[in-house]
Amino acid sequence: MLRTPIRLGFGLLVLAGAATARAQALAPTPSAEAPAETNVSATAERIYANARPSLLQIRTLVEAAGRQSSIGSGFLVSADGLAITNYHVVSQFALEPKTYRLEFARPDGSKGTLSLLAIDIANDLAVVRLDGKDLPHLEFDPRAVAGELPRGERAYAMGNPLDLGFTIVEGTWNGLVERSYNERVHFTGAINPGMSGGPAVDGSTRVVGINVAKRLDGELVSFLVPARKAAALLERARSSAPLGVAQAREEISRQLLDWQAGFYAALAAKGLRMTAFGPYQAPESEAPWFNCWAQTNAEQTPKPRARMDGSNCSTQSSLFIADDMESGAAEFTYAYVRSSELNAFQFAAFVTPYYRTAAMTRSWSRKRHTRAQCHESFVAPADAHAPPLRAIWCARAYRDFAGVYDIALTTITQDRDREALVSRISMQGISYDNALALGRRFMEALAWTK
Repeated sequence: MLRTPIRLGFGLLVLAGAATARAQALAPTPSAEAPAETNVSATAERIYANARPSLLQIRTLVEAAGRQSSIGSGFLVSADGLAITNYHVVSQFALEPKTYRLEFARPDGSKGTLSLLAIDIANDLAVVRLDGKDLPHLEFDPRAVAGELPRGERAYAMGNPLDLGFTIVEGTWNGLVERSYNERVHFTGAINPGMSGGPAVDGSTRVVGINVAKRLDGELVSFLVPARKAAALLERARSSAPLGVAQAREEISRQLLDWQAGFYAALAAKGLRMTAFGPYQAPESEAPWFNCWAQTNAEQTPKPRARMDGSNCSTQSSLFIADDMESGAAEFTYAYVRSSELNAFQFAAFVTPYYRTAAMTRSWSRKRHTRAQCHESFVAPADAHAPPLRAIWCARAYRDFAGVYDIALTTITQDRDREALVSRISMQGISYDNALALGRRFMEALAWTK
């Protein structure tokens, strides 16, 4: 079982640090006649031997049962027991400390309790501490902290995949992903569930990134959090008071609100471009972290009673909050529908499913969200170049974080009886004021050619 998949374009991005304790299917053992593998990388062997004492498996245990609920990895970064991991590895404990506790296991078999010192949800990082002194630990690569590591550099990711034991994976550093709002490094190595929070190091065993996620629809397309983000959080943890367990949820809320403010401000600053759908003009974001795809029913069998051509533009990243809650995704969706065979009543019935399918039905958690409340109305345009619209505004609140909502605004043009443009903007993890401003801008940009 994997933790919380999130959509990335048409692919599937999975956080790599959440294998459960369930048994995993293993490949058959080679026959006795199969030749033994002898070409073991001497460099990887040396790096693993140097780094192994600094590695941690991080377990989230259900307090009442005393058994692990999820596992991830981490690594020591100081002699007095400070360690780095991913926020999503410790998120259950951060959100519900009365239900869960954190524990570590080292390669030498030693175990103990972890305390949570600092979190950075925007970069999916956390600093934890274990008791000890004179502990072996890893250092950050100064080139990576300065953003100067060259593309093509060999890198080595370590962690404990699927609770099988500590391992090392060789791959290539490919710099920052270009189409992402959150900074992530593309690493061509096989990061697997349970490895989240583990280190990726260079040939000198210095940390260049932190394992965080992988794509399921490709081969060796994995992602790291840049080392400089972890170095900055470590300095913050050293210079600030430790994060109290009771204050963790409040801190997550503060960071979430700050992040969405920056994300939607950047979205607004990038502006909108207009795209033609028959006689209509519709807005799409100019932000480079959107990926757009087209759809059509033209080739369906049997032939549909009305033609639909559409597009979907969605962000390439989102923000993990909990297993059943993500934030920071925005999506522009359009369906241009027309027919010469249907009468006005039949056409309205055909279009209704496109109009009624709202994003509020997806990823709904009774524990995390209120039920969606919707308001529907007809909108008369002030601009002579804008079509009259029927609009539905749906919003659901986050139960744990005051002032944060998922919102979808859907419109359908009302100027023609056998031709219509259905438009939707979906906004996850957004303040109500930001949603109103973006929704108003979205509706005002819709235009037509009479």
